Amino acid sequence: MGLIDSLKKAFSRPYKTISVAQAKELLSSGATLIDVRSTQEWRTGRAPQAKHVPLDRLQSSTAGIQKTRPVIAVCASGVRSASAARLLAANGYDAYSVRGGMAAWRQTGEPVR
Repeated sequence: MGLIDSLKKAFSRPYKTISVAQAKELLSSGATLIDVRSTQEWRTGRAPQAKHVPLDRLQSSTAGIQKTRPVIAVCASGVRSASAARLLAANGYDAYSVRGGMAAWRQTGEPVR
């Protein structure tokens, strides 16, 4: 592997950043949605199908997340979900991060409970 290939690999993202619409498509195909926000944020409203796994507990709490399905992470704005997706991808998951997080989810008119 040459230097350029090594640099590309080192700086490439092992996960994909997707829109709310793309997340909905993946969810309809059986993907798992995890909300990595704090418990306080979770209580302010969440996507109905989301599982709550705060980012600080994700590394030890992936047991209930199937590797056979894509996993979509969402947070408030997309920063923590990117960290979660990176961690999941490093552990063999097909991982995604929702661009804009729950703010984008709400702006598109998707349900929140």
